Order: sequence, then C-alpha cells, then structure tokens
Amino acid sequence: MEEKERRPQGSTLGWLMGQAGEHRRQYALSVALAVVGVAFSVAPYFVVARIVAALMEGRRELDFYLLRCAVMALLWLGRVLCHALSTSTSHRATFAVLGDLRKQGTEKLSRMPLGAVLEESSGALKNTLIERIDSIETTLAHIVPEFTANLLVPVLVLIYIFAIDWRMGLASLVTVPLGLACYAMMMLGSAGFYERTVTATKNLNETAVEYINGIQVIKVFGKTKHSYERFVRDANEAAHSYIDWMRSSILPFTFAMVIMPATMVAVLPIGGLLVRGGSLTAEELVQVIILSVGVITPLVTCMSYSDDLRTMGTIVGEVRRILEAPEMRRPDRGSAPESTELRLEGVRFSYKEQEVLHGVDLTVPAGSFAALVGPSGSGKSTIARLIAGLWDVDAGRITLGGRDIREIPQEAYADRVAFVSQDNYLFNMTVRENIRLGRPSATDAQVEEAARKSGCHDFILGLEQGYDTVVGASGAHLSGGERQRISIARAMLKGAPIVILDEATAYTDPESEAVIQRSVAKLVEGKTLIVIAHRLSTVADADILYVIENGAVADSGTHEELLSHHGLYEAMWRAHMAVKDRAQQEEGAAHA
Repeated sequence: MEEKERRPQGSTLGWLMGQAGEHRRQYALSVALAVVGVAFSVAPYFVVARIVAALMEGRRELDFYLLRCAVMALLWLGRVLCHALSTSTSHRATFAVLGDLRKQGTEKLSRMPLGAVLEESSGALKNTLIERIDSIETTLAHIVPEFTANLLVPVLVLIYIFAIDWRMGLASLVTVPLGLACYAMMMLGSAGFYERTVTATKNLNETAVEYINGIQVIKVFGKTKHSYERFVRDANEAAHSYIDWMRSSILPFTFAMVIMPATMVAVLPIGGLLVRGGSLTAEELVQVIILSVGVITPLVTCMSYSDDLRTMGTIVGEVRRILEAPEMRRPDRGSAPESTELRLEGVRFSYKEQEVLHGVDLTVPAGSFAALVGPSGSGKSTIARLIAGLWDVDAGRITLGGRDIREIPQEAYADRVAFVSQDNYLFNMTVRENIRLGRPSATDAQVEEAARKSGCHDFILGLEQGYDTVVGASGAHLSGGERQRISIARAMLKGAPIVILDEATAYTDPESEAVIQRSVAKLVEGKTLIVIAHRLSTVADADILYVIENGAVADSGTHEELLSHHGLYEAMWRAHMAVKDRAQQEEGAAHA
C-alpha cells in the first residue's frame, strides 16, 4: 500500500527523543551520570601515571602511594555507582517510553482504516509492535548514555595528550584510520543484509501464526508434513539471514576491534625516539602511554554498539511506519445527530488499488428495515463496513442525519452503531466479559438480561463455568452459532439506535437461526436496521431491499416490487426457494 512505501522523514534519534517527552530529563541525567562514570574509569590512569612518575623520581614515602591507591579505589567505586545509577535511570525512562509506543501502536490501529490494517498480516503487526519496539531498548537505554559517554571521554583524553605533546597526540591516532577503514568494510552491504533479516523474521512470524490458526485444516487434510516443511524453511531462512550477515562482517569487525585500540603500535616507538632526541621527557612519555591505554576500553565499548547503530534506522522506521500511517479523518470533539437516517451519495471505494464500489447511492430512513442482497463478492459487506465507519470512502459521502460521518467524532459515531458480522470476534475471556464489551459499565444482571433476550442464556448456563466460562482464542470453545448469539447479545447490550447485521445467521442451523431471528426482532425494535443476507426469506419483509451487483445498486424496492421487475432479485429468489423446497423434501423423506 502507499503508506507502506512511504519513508519516515527526519532523524531517527531525534524522533526517539521526541517520543521520550517528559522522560528527556531522565535521559539527560543518565548521560551526565554515564559521562561522570566513564571519567571515573579513566581518572585512575592519571593517578597511575603520577605514581609511575614518582617512582622514577625515587620517592619512597608509603603514605604517598597508599593515598593514591585509596583514591583509585574511590574512583572505581564512583564509576560503579555512576554506571548503576545511569543504567537504572535510562532503563526506567526507556521502559516507560516503550510502553507508550506500544499503547500508541495499538491505539493507532483503531484509528486506521480497516483495509490498511488487514493488508498487514497479524504476524507482521505483532513483530513490529512487540519485537521491533523491544529492539529500541538497546538504543535508548544503552547507546544514548553509554555510547555518548564512552565517545566523549576519550576525545577529552586525546585533547589532554595533544596538550602534552602534539606529536604524541598524532601518534595516538595512527591506528584510527585503519580501524575506521575496517569498520567501513564491515558496513558495506549491511543495509541489504538487515533488510533480509527483517523480511525473513516477518515471514517466520506469519508462517507460525498461520500454522497455529490453521492447525485444524492442516490435520483434517493431512498437510502436516507439507506445512511443517514450510515452517522449517522459513525458520532456516531467518537463521541464515543472520548467520550470513555475521559471516560477512566477522573478519572486518575483528580487525577493527584489534587495530583501533592498538595505540601502542605508534606511541611506543615514536615516543621512544622523541625521548631519545630530548624533545619529550620520560615522565611525559609514561603519562601518554598510560593514558593511551586508558582510552582503549571506552573505544571498544563504542565499537560494540556498531550492530545496533547500523540497524537502528530500520528498526525505528518499521515502528514509525505504523505510528505515522494516515488515519481516518475524524474530529476530536462533537456529537452525533439524533436522527438515524443514513444516506450513501455517490460512494466509491477501492481495495488494494482496485475499485470495488462504483458510485453507490442508497437511503435508509430512520427507524426502517433495509436489506442489502446480491451475489457473493458484489460489495454488500464493504458497504456495511463503510456505514459502520470501519473504512473511509474514496469519493462521495455517507451521512447520518444529514451530516457527513467524517465530521462526527469516531467514538460518538461508534456509540450510535452496533455492528454484528458473520465472523464477529470473541476474545479469550469469559462469556460475561465478552458480552460486557458492548457496554463496559453494565452490571452482571444487565449482561444476563441481554443474554436472555438474545436467546443464549440457557446454553451459557449449560457451559462448565456458566457465564464465567473462558471462550478460548477467537471463541474456539464455542460453536459458530453460539459465538454468533453471544455477538448479538453484545450488540443488544450496547443499545445503539442503528444496527447492522452482516450475515448474522451464516454459521447457524435452522433451529439456531429461528432463535437468532427472534433475538434480532427484540434487538431492533424502534431502531434503524440494515441487514445483509444470502437467505432471502429472512429479509423478504424488509421496508426496502437494495440489490447490489458488481459494486453498484442494480435495483431497489420492496420484495413484491423487486419480483415484479423480473430482474436479478427474481432470479435469486427463485433459486433460493428451489433450494429451500429441496431441503424440505429431503427432510420429509428422511422422516418418512
């Protein structure tokens, strides 16, 4: 999709600091503590240099050396304390920021058009909102304070070495160009390698989720071996994407780690020549040698974050792509009209760049019963989802009480509409909690009353724990008809004045369908009702029927009017009645 190709603009670190918000002070404190901690870790080298100089001068006072040893011990303790405080401060801030990012991500999905969300697999979304956000922890909690401090302090030490003797300062930097060259070789192709790991990890997540969700079909059709092979293939690709990347970079990384800190390679011979020539004292050489050794640890620490630095942009980009994706256009404040009249005026809508609705016009008067009928794939469910506010139209408009629904706050509009689809989702919670989602403030008594009205109270009492029975992931512990009736109970509890039923009886047997029909009759009393149905007999008494064909309204009218038009509806009705008569004959033959 178009949003998917859009690259986030601006600095990665700048964006992260923008997300830090009120926690930026904690990061500033963490960096300050880290700088002090690294300074404490380098300071003992100055003390050692002074001790060596004193030994060369012939000083023998024990107190002099004991005092400096005590100072080094205190500096070491200070370094440990500052590091601990810096790390704990940055982690407290980071986990709060990551929690906020996950909340933003889940809230963002609810504000995005349904089509944009459905284009991403659940495995890929889970990977971004969990693993990718989790990967940002290293950047915020470690790189920000530790990389900054471990880079700053060696720079300050090198400035001090230059102050002692500029030639020794240059000697201390001799290995840097070679180390950087090795580092550059390691970075070659890293973008491609990391992109491969991102793709491979996504594919593995998608395959794992698909395998788990489709395990019943896999078992029934004996595809276990084939499906397992696919999972193994994706797992191997995910593993080798990292292995190949590491294999390509291990040698240059090793050379960079060995060469960059090898300051003694130039400091010792050049310093020795300068001392021999009399332009540098032995004490100064010793001090330079010791300080050059002191900057090795911070430099190695900086280089250890190389992998995290080169992947940071991609990781953050994955998260930003969701957080910065276009949202459905809705105001933040306002209320919905009291009128429940719905109109679609010249509505056009495309899915994956293919237009599926072509200028749809229809009206549902307030308090009326309207039905959408037509062949599979004609666009009926798309119209229902547009009316429910799950997508935005590409052209034209949908109005409620004369107002464009895009001018109504999303929450206010959602309060006016109850939507029950053929695949309504039940969460892995109790039956009671699933019904209460319709109105979170409802009491247990109100939940049970809604269940009675929807005809599912008796079967709920027959469950092992009654209303406290956990329904399983996606309601897997219940039958299709039971799930549908609970969904209707949820809609009934909501009490919205507009009810949309998208194939509400699709998964039910005739007996359950009769129960649901009675439930729906109670649910929609005095309300505006829109029903999508393949079983035309269930909507024959609608106030108005719209025949949808190829993404447009082919005909409209009452049941009798449409039959008199001798068009598509009449053909569908005859086919429906033929199937119904055949089923009754077969049932009669079975009882004979």
